Amino acid sequence: MKLLKAIAGVALLTPGFVSAETFRCGKWIINDDTTLAELTQKCGQPTSRDSRVEDVRARNAYTGGMEKIGETVIETWVYHRGTGALPMVVTIVDGRIKKIERQN
Repeated sequence: MKLLKAIAGVALLTPGFVSAETFRCGKWIINDDTTLAELTQKCGQPTSRDSRVEDVRARNAYTGGMEKIGETVIETWVYHRGTGALPMVVTIVDGRIKKIERQN
């Protein structure tokens, strides 16, 4: 039983077992529930930032064709975290964090 607890403890500390949806910024953990205001307060401004607008399309029930029903703003923020740490890429859709991943 002690061996099983020890293995479980090591597994929790191993990077491969940490969710790709979080990253540490100082003493804080950033995840997809973090607001953009909290992100910039805790991590500062990103090293780089990109933004694009994409059309939102839906099928027209009468014609069967696709039509534009709106637009969505997609931002990509990159945080370089220093020597030895991979940069973190935060994808933001319409002002909300949707994805956090390590940049290879």
